[in-house]
Amino acid sequence: MLATVAGCHRTPAPDVMATVNGKEILGSELEKYYKANLGDTQQEPVPEQANIVRLNILKGMIEDEILQQRAAKLNLAASDEDVNAKLTEMKAPYTQEEFDKQLKQRNLSLEDLKRDIRRQLTKTKLLNKEVESKINITDAEISSNYLAHKADFNLIEPQYHLAQIVVTGMPSQQTPNLQNNKAASEADAKKKIEVLQAKLKSGEEFGALAMQFSENPNNSSNGGDMGFIPESSLHNEPQAYDAIVKLKPGQTTDILPAIDNSGGARRVVGYVIYKLIAREPAGQRELNDPRVQQTIRQGLREARAQLLKTAYFQVLDNEAKVHNYFAEQIIKRGAQ
Repeated sequence: MLATVAGCHRTPAPDVMATVNGKEILGSELEKYYKANLGDTQQEPVPEQANIVRLNILKGMIEDEILQQRAAKLNLAASDEDVNAKLTEMKAPYTQEEFDKQLKQRNLSLEDLKRDIRRQLTKTKLLNKEVESKINITDAEISSNYLAHKADFNLIEPQYHLAQIVVTGMPSQQTPNLQNNKAASEADAKKKIEVLQAKLKSGEEFGALAMQFSENPNNSSNGGDMGFIPESSLHNEPQAYDAIVKLKPGQTTDILPAIDNSGGARRVVGYVIYKLIAREPAGQRELNDPRVQQTIRQGLREARAQLLKTAYFQVLDNEAKVHNYFAEQIIKRGAQ
């Protein structure tokens, strides 16, 4: 439970922001992640907004601590070998100087990064065992879903199955890729996308690079896969369309401008490389098409995983004894 646990309790030390089953979360830890969240932002938010950010970060730290304690109980904590292997993978694209600069920009030490890696790997191991391993999608479920959504597989126009690697120089409150890698400026973004393009030309796998380095939170976790895009939608970005229609499946575009069309304004926000996975003509797709089955299976699995994870987190929250002192302090000050 993320609400305050009722009952008597001892007064915490001034630096204790919360406790999870007696384990303290310190203000120094919270501040470290708050500074990392700000990144290169020069202007400090107003106090109220800054504390909203801190509350949200602390909520995430509490939830993470609950998961870490559960993993420890099940003996699923990541090993030193796991952490060192991931760290080596993260450092591979950079010189030591460049890597140190990345840490400095995020206000993190090497030990901070290794701690974050350990916790993320541990969380993944826990969810794989407690959630992912319990999901089984049957052929009957796939058939039933197809019959209920058959019209969705009747393509009224050609579609393009695309993947993308996106890099921007814009500040972000999240780094959605496995490397926790975010370009800090426009120049940094240009250098990063050029390095990634060179890796693609040298034969590295597109999906793996997208998972490690792409900055699009909507699809980096699944290798930059955008799914099938109707041809008419591609016409909204003529430069991208002109490049994509010339590709054969498996080929990638050159570096293109990444366009943000939100808010009715069209603006360049960074750089993007597209990969054409497949081109589909118009017409009905039948259930015996392996791609149809895979699309349905993946959709059902993702929906079920989301449901199970939400329920799993809630069960662990219910079992945990949590006290959020920082939230109490804000309420107390606001009443004065």
